[in-house]
Amino acid sequence: MDIRIKLLVMLNILVLSRYIYGLWKLRKITFHYDAVVYLQALMDNWKNTPPSWVGSDPCEDKWDGITCTDSRVTSITLASINLIGEISGDIGQLSELQTLDLSYNKGLTGSLTPAIGNLKKLSSLILVGCGFNGPLPDTLGSLPQLSYLALNSNGFTGPIPASMGNLSKLYWFDIADNEISGSLPVSDGPTPGLDLLFNAKHFHFGKNKLSGQIPSKLFSSKMTLKHVLFEDNRLTGTIPLTLALVQTLEVLRLDRNLLSGDVPSNINNLTRISQLFLSNNKFDGPLPNLTGMEILNYLDMSNNSFIPSEIPPWFSSLQSLTTLMMQDTRLQGEVPADIFSIPQIETVVLRNNQLNGTLDFGASYSTSLRLIDMNSNLISVFAQRGTYSADLILTSNPICMETVATEAPYCDPGTESNSSYSTPPNNCIPATCGSDQISSPKCTCSYPYTGTISFRAPSFSNLGNSTIYTSLQNSIMISLESNQLPVDSVSLAHPKKNSDDYLELTLDIFPTGDNERFDRLEITRIAFVFSNQTYKPPHAFGPYFFLAHNYDFFSDAPKGKHKSISIGVIIGISVGGCVLVLLLVIAGVYAYHQKGRAERANIKNNPFDSWDPDKGSGARPQLKGARSFTFEELKLCTNNFAAAANIGSGGYGMVYRGSLPNGQLVAVKRAQQGSTQGGHEFKTEIELLSRVHHKNLVSLVGFCFDEGEQMLVYEYVVNGTLKDSLSGRTGIRLDWMRRLKITLGAARGLQYLHELADPPIIHRDVKSTNILLDERLTAKVSDFGLSKPLGEAETHVTTQVKGTMGYMDPEYYMTQQLNEKSDVYSFGIVMLELITARNPIEKGKYIVRQVKEAMETGKDLYNLHEILDPILGLSSQQLQGLERFVDVAMRCVEETGIRRPKMNEVVKEIENIMELAGVNPDVESTSTSESYEGKRSSHPYLNDFSYSGGRLHSDLEAK
Repeated sequence: MDIRIKLLVMLNILVLSRYIYGLWKLRKITFHYDAVVYLQALMDNWKNTPPSWVGSDPCEDKWDGITCTDSRVTSITLASINLIGEISGDIGQLSELQTLDLSYNKGLTGSLTPAIGNLKKLSSLILVGCGFNGPLPDTLGSLPQLSYLALNSNGFTGPIPASMGNLSKLYWFDIADNEISGSLPVSDGPTPGLDLLFNAKHFHFGKNKLSGQIPSKLFSSKMTLKHVLFEDNRLTGTIPLTLALVQTLEVLRLDRNLLSGDVPSNINNLTRISQLFLSNNKFDGPLPNLTGMEILNYLDMSNNSFIPSEIPPWFSSLQSLTTLMMQDTRLQGEVPADIFSIPQIETVVLRNNQLNGTLDFGASYSTSLRLIDMNSNLISVFAQRGTYSADLILTSNPICMETVATEAPYCDPGTESNSSYSTPPNNCIPATCGSDQISSPKCTCSYPYTGTISFRAPSFSNLGNSTIYTSLQNSIMISLESNQLPVDSVSLAHPKKNSDDYLELTLDIFPTGDNERFDRLEITRIAFVFSNQTYKPPHAFGPYFFLAHNYDFFSDAPKGKHKSISIGVIIGISVGGCVLVLLLVIAGVYAYHQKGRAERANIKNNPFDSWDPDKGSGARPQLKGARSFTFEELKLCTNNFAAAANIGSGGYGMVYRGSLPNGQLVAVKRAQQGSTQGGHEFKTEIELLSRVHHKNLVSLVGFCFDEGEQMLVYEYVVNGTLKDSLSGRTGIRLDWMRRLKITLGAARGLQYLHELADPPIIHRDVKSTNILLDERLTAKVSDFGLSKPLGEAETHVTTQVKGTMGYMDPEYYMTQQLNEKSDVYSFGIVMLELITARNPIEKGKYIVRQVKEAMETGKDLYNLHEILDPILGLSSQQLQGLERFVDVAMRCVEETGIRRPKMNEVVKEIENIMELAGVNPDVESTSTSESYEGKRSSHPYLNDFSYSGGRLHSDLEAK
């Protein structure tokens, strides 16, 4: 007895475990289906998505730019592929997303959806160089894993959300080159601020409209910042003393603001700084003493009103200086010669000051000197010691006003020019290329990926140093190769300093081998190297950003390689030719003996081959009420398939309106070449359709399998699709009672298919475009091209999921196991369409989720007022039974089929709703709406696109 009890307990535990596992697996399946639905909704908002985005599963079908882990979308990287559109709120439903990079797509516009805050696992958000605008959503601060945020070079407006202070893992924060305004937020009690970003290394906030003072609280010894780039804003007040506490700082740009007062005396505590920009402000205190900043390369304090002073001796102690920019800083006295002997000094600009006396380079001035600009000072003597290679400018000094010196080269103001450097060819002669092609450094013609790479704070100023560009070029190439990208070579050209003192270069990246073009995946991967800062330039170049140009030369075809034919191949072909002659002789004998077998096989493969419709001979289809038409008969009834009779086209082919000799109007679906199916399949389909006879199903009148043609002939339904009426295209006004009757009619049609057809049938593509309305607005379910007999569907796992996204049963989508409850799910979506007149997926919102969210409040009419079709009215008296109607619809769209009702239960529920509303469910309308104008832009048989096996195809396409 004890053993039995133990066995029973173990059995119960096993059953319970399997049940829990099944629920977990089904939940996982539902999540995956939802992800696909929302990814599809994103795609619907975008143009120019990759051609590889076909198939029902982006993970299994390996969509370009989509990375999955355990069938969950974890990364979307679609940089630089010319996307056009907006980011819809559906992005927030991809709960496993970790990386989103849509950089260099200028056609991406609109605001950044607040739904981005739902991506709790997002670590990288990269939208560099797009066309986004509007304020930064406060929800950005609710991304606990976010470590990399690059939103630069867009049109974002409004303030920096204080909530950004919650991003404890953020290390890269780039919002430069936008229209961001307001002050720099710091924490205040429960309100977070930027001062809490202790792990941040980069504050790139330049080229915005930030205003107000730099808060003293912003900086502390806990900060680990390397770059503080606040250039070209509207910041006022003084530099806070707390800035000197950030001992990790390497680059500081506060130039082009409205800062005033003294530069803090403790700024020289920042001994790791290599680039310091304080120019173009309103500083009016003494020159700061920078003694101790031993690795400072670039110093620019130009255009400030410092207290007049002589050039301080500590200038010459900055032995790492390459660039000294002190234009218009009220300097006076003689220029000390030891400035020019700093070992790496390249540029000294001291123009527009009060410097006087003798200019003397000294006996050991640096050979690195390239520019000395003393324009507009009071220098009267130049003590020249031999020859010098630097460009010396003394224009508007007394020395150049003397008659003797006016012809001296240093009195010629000249023009500041940028370098004409470009990467030289690699020991070859540049190729002559066609339109839009460029000769690479290896002298091959191709279509390179191009863009501008900008360095925000380079440590040098000599733009003519080719060695430094060679170093940069090599580092880029090494980075691309280490990421296993198909790059043959890179070239740099046209280095220049722009108005922001950024160093800009044109970058061309050439495809590898014999390939002339990159495909989209390759471009996206290359772009990610730069947008994600995977590429690290040599230290001398400092922080950078890359802006790609449009790439219009994608090659998404497989890339073959052209090879010359070797001697071995030629010999092989010759030997093969001899063998081929012998084989032809043998094949001739064999073909003679197989002729009879081939003829028999042809008859077998073409079941109509020996069938004479008049005599009933051959393998005649078992038709019930449908007839066979000859090609000539249908040609005659459609006026030779005239253009005037053409009422549209689809993936299956063209559809024509025809009139039979007895006056019956028909719709003839004529398959185009390439879409025709095998004879057996076509025969099976028409046999299935010919058995379907119900007033709520569109009737098959006949077919044509003649002269290589495959055509289906249906009854012509005059008032088009339910979708057309809901959208207003037909002019028919559908009030609540008419919608109830249409719902009941369509439900009865599906009930017939599931229970009374012989054999029972699963429709597999129920949607509002496959429900037609006749002259009495009687609903007729149509288009059985994807249908399957119930027994066959239940005993086999389908190899290809078919249906329409938004209507498709998620359980069927993931398990590929089809049953009649899949039709029930789709019908539930149609019911929601009937009350909202909205698409299942519209503007990135899924209708099921919308209704669920609205119902959570539980108010009058389930709080659906915002999404109900306005034509219906908004009062409970006008919409009697609406809440019960919604209850039925939501039961139909349950996640698991076992929890959904059968169609006969749905029919009974709708009948009860109609009776409670005072309507007899068995009395049909006698006429259409008085507002009906009889004008339609499309025919009911030409439905919008469905989703079959992961690829879009017309609803006309047969199964």
